[in-house]
Amino acid sequence: MLRSTGQSGKDERSCVTSVINNSIENKMKSLYFLMKGGTFLLVICSFLFACNSDPAALFVEAESFSDKGGWVVDQQFTDLMGSPYLMAHGMGIPVDDASTTVKFPRTGTYRLFVRTYNWTSPWLKDKGPGGFQVLIDNEPVGMTFGNEGSVWSWQEGGTVEIGSKQVQIRLRDMSGFNGRCDALYFTQDDAFVPPSEIEELTAFRYRQTGIVPENGGHYDLVVTGGGVGGICTAVSAARLGLKVAFIQNRPVWGGNNSSEVRVHLGGRIGLEPYPALGGIVKELSPVRGGNAQVAGRYEDEKERQVVDSEPAISQFLNFHAFKVEMDGNKIKSVTAKHVETGKELVFTAPLFVDCTGDGSIGALAGADFSMGRESKAEFGESTAPEVGDKMTMGSSVQWYSEENNFDSSFPVFKYGVKFDGENAQKVTKGEWTWETGMHLNQITDFERIRDYGLLVVFSNWSFLKNESGLKNQYANRALGWVAYVAGKRESRRLLGDFILKQQDIEEHILYPDATASVSWSIDLHYPDPENSRQFPGNEFLSVCEQPMVYPYPVPYRCLYSRNIANLFMTGRNMSVTHVALGTTRQMRTIGMFGEVIGMAASICRQHDVLPRGVYESHLEELKSLMKKGTGKEGTVDYPQYNLGEMLEEKKVIHGN
Repeated sequence: MLRSTGQSGKDERSCVTSVINNSIENKMKSLYFLMKGGTFLLVICSFLFACNSDPAALFVEAESFSDKGGWVVDQQFTDLMGSPYLMAHGMGIPVDDASTTVKFPRTGTYRLFVRTYNWTSPWLKDKGPGGFQVLIDNEPVGMTFGNEGSVWSWQEGGTVEIGSKQVQIRLRDMSGFNGRCDALYFTQDDAFVPPSEIEELTAFRYRQTGIVPENGGHYDLVVTGGGVGGICTAVSAARLGLKVAFIQNRPVWGGNNSSEVRVHLGGRIGLEPYPALGGIVKELSPVRGGNAQVAGRYEDEKERQVVDSEPAISQFLNFHAFKVEMDGNKIKSVTAKHVETGKELVFTAPLFVDCTGDGSIGALAGADFSMGRESKAEFGESTAPEVGDKMTMGSSVQWYSEENNFDSSFPVFKYGVKFDGENAQKVTKGEWTWETGMHLNQITDFERIRDYGLLVVFSNWSFLKNESGLKNQYANRALGWVAYVAGKRESRRLLGDFILKQQDIEEHILYPDATASVSWSIDLHYPDPENSRQFPGNEFLSVCEQPMVYPYPVPYRCLYSRNIANLFMTGRNMSVTHVALGTTRQMRTIGMFGEVIGMAASICRQHDVLPRGVYESHLEELKSLMKKGTGKEGTVDYPQYNLGEMLEEKKVIHGN
C-alpha cells in the first residue's frame, strides 16, 4: 500500500487539489480574464512550476511489500499501534530480504523516516537485537534501524538521493532476532515529521494511502474470528441455509489449533444430552494431538477443506475487523481491513458472532464484559480469590529444538534477562507451561507479553548453548520452531443473560436451555511459585489446578450478549466467570458451542427474532436441531464420558 503525494505534512494533498480547494469560483474567473489577455501560456507554466516546487512525498506500508522474503506479517497488535508490520523472525539466523518496487513522484533528495521499535527496550535500556537496514536499489541507507528507542516511533534515516522515479526498496535483517518495520516515509519537506500519536497517525495513514471503505456485502450472519469456534459456527449456519461472511485476520483457519500456534484440541464431543453435537469438530480434527509439534501434525488443510466445502460461506482470510457501526442496541455493520493491502470492506447483516477470543466486536459495540478474576463474594465460588483482581491466565510462546548430526551454534543473546545454572530451564522444548503476562493486560499489553515470551526462549537457549555446563549436551541441537503468534487463554469475557459459575458445573445444576457439555477439568493457571522466586514479577512458567468435573451442559444464554441485541459469542469470550472459563475454553467444547450458535442463527432468520428470542420462544426448535447435529457424519461416534479415562488422557497431554 503506497501512494505519492505532492504535499508533505503541511497539507498532505496534491498541488492540484490545493489549487482547486482555494476558491474554485474566483480562480476560474481569474483564469478566464488572463486567457482573454493572451497570458494563458504564462498561467499554465506558472501553475506547473508551483506544482513541481511543492515538496513531494512517498508513503510505503511495510506489510504491503510484494516480496516478503523471510519476513513475516504480524497483525496481532494492529489495534494497539495502528497497523500490522513486518518482522524478521529468524530464531537467530538473519532472514532473506523483503523487497518491493515503488514509484516516486519525482527524483531528487528525500528525507527518510522508518517507523520501528526496539522490542527488548522494556528489559534493557540499551541497543536491542532487532537491527535492520533499508536499501534503495541495493544501496544501503547509512544507518541501522530498529535497535534503539523505547516505543514505536519514526526513526529518522537522514537523506537519500532518488535518481530514478521507479526504485526497489529492500529491508535487510541483520540478526534474525525479530526486527520489525511498520512503514517508510520519504519526504522533500525539510521540516515535517510524521505523527506518532495513534489518532493522528491513523489519520495520516488514511491521507497517505487514500483507502476508502467498500461494500463487503449483505449476509444473514457475519462471523468474526476463524478459530475452531468460528469454523463450527460458520459451517453450521451455512448447512442450515444461511449466507455467511467469515472473517479471519490470519492467513489460515484454526486459531490456537493451527500450525501458527500449535495447541492440541482439548475437550470431548459426543456427550449427553446432545451426543450429535461435535460432528463438525470431528471433520476438522487432526489425527494426532499434542502441543508444540511439527506443523503438519495440525493439518491446517482439514479446516480449509471443511470451510471450502460450504458454498454459502464467503471467506475473508487476512481481514482484521476493527470498526463497528451501531443502530441503537444492535450492530449494523462491521468493517474489516486486509492486513497487507489495507483494503477495507463493510459487512452488514441482521446477526453477528464474536469468535475473536478477545471479545473485540463486542467491545467495539459497547457490550458488557468482564476481565480478570471475580471475588469470592461476587458469585460465591470457592476457587475465586477473596478480593477480585485483574489477573488472567497467560499467553504461551511455544517452541521446540531439533537434533542435528553436526555442531549447531547460537548467538549470545543477553537483553535484560539473566539465566544461570540455577534458574535456567534445562529442556529441549517448551509448550503450554511457558506462559507469560498473567499480571498484565492481555489486550493493551499484549505485544509486551508476546515479546517477553520470545525474550525468555532466546535467552534461556543462549545460556544452554553458550554458557552452561551442559554445552555438550546441547551442541547438536538447534531451535526448530518458536511461535511468534502467541497462544492466548483469557482476556475479555462478554456477558450474556446467564453467567456460568463454578457451582453450576460442580453441582451439576441443569437449566432448561442446556446445550453442549463441557468435559475438561476446571483448568486454571497460576505463576509457577519457583519461577516467581527466581524472576519476581517477570514469571514465564505456570502451574495449574485441575479439579475434575462431570460433563455439564452449558446454558444457551451464555452464548449471546445481554445488551447488544443481535450479537452471539463463543470461545474464551463467552459469558462465564474466570473460574468457569477453566472448563469451557477447550477447543472441541468451543466448537460444539459454535455449532449450536449456527443452529440458533437459523431459527432467528426463520422467525425474524433476535438471539434472546430463541430462548424465550423457540427453545424446543433449538433442542430439535441439537439432537440432529450439523456434522456430515451424523451422530458422533465418540465414547461417552469416563472419569478414569479422562484422568489418563490428562496425564498424556499435560493440560492446555
